Amino acid sequence: MKNKMARSVSDFNNELKLKGFKVFQIESDGNATRTYSRKDFYKICLTTGKSSIHYADRSFEMDGTILFFGNPHIPYSWETLSTTYKGYTCLFSEDFLKQAERSESLQQSPLFKLGGTPVLHITEQQRLFLNGIFEKMIEEQQSDYSFKDDLIRNYIHLILHEAMKMEPSEHYDQHKNAASRLTAVFLELLERQFPIESADQPLQLRSAQDYAQHLAVHVNTLNRAVKEVTGKPTTAHITERMASEAKALLQHTDWNVADIAYALGFEYTTYFNNFFKRLTGTTPTALRIQHV
Repeated sequence: MKNKMARSVSDFNNELKLKGFKVFQIESDGNATRTYSRKDFYKICLTTGKSSIHYADRSFEMDGTILFFGNPHIPYSWETLSTTYKGYTCLFSEDFLKQAERSESLQQSPLFKLGGTPVLHITEQQRLFLNGIFEKMIEEQQSDYSFKDDLIRNYIHLILHEAMKMEPSEHYDQHKNAASRLTAVFLELLERQFPIESADQPLQLRSAQDYAQHLAVHVNTLNRAVKEVTGKPTTAHITERMASEAKALLQHTDWNVADIAYALGFEYTTYFNNFFKRLTGTTPTALRIQHV
């Protein structure tokens, strides 16, 4: 039974990655909701029940029917408090949604952007209308219609436009200002890059510019916020965390120095050696010898 469930989840993830889209009823496929990779896919949930949602630096205590918008670049978690929970989930990549048009990035949408409105309270009338849209997406997903992807994209846009017309939820706790909010999300995103588990998948976010792009803000905005809140530049946080990870890899793995350099995103081992010595006062090799 366990193997069958594992295959089901694997098939679900493979299909999602291949097509860039998946929609399902939560109660009939709840396991898949918990196992998808939030780093790759946006998420829209229409749910009825009681839950606690932690999104970036904010917390939402929700009871009733809500519409939730999850951005894969912003950390969030969802704790279900009800004994029964029902609704629909739609997962999609930005590439899937933008194939047929030149729209702005989803990260700029007030529904998905940092500091935006990821949770909306839904009336019974709105729930019935949105239920119908999700049902239509499920129906098209299973159909043989040649242009079903275009039709599904239209349904997603319809949900987004309906949400834009609704009043935002005010039931959340915020940090004192935007700088604190942005800094909190940056620091959590930084931690999500580690630990590095394979030398074959090098670190993707290495600069302040990289993080700013993922958070959909200008790099100067990110730098000002982080310096104001922590007293240290964005780059200092990044380099210190990379150096800490380098130490861990040198002490607790048998990877050679070249592999560690590559895993941390350095094109040449010499660059990594210079970086490490500047941050720690010693070379990677010397540190490894000290801990043999």
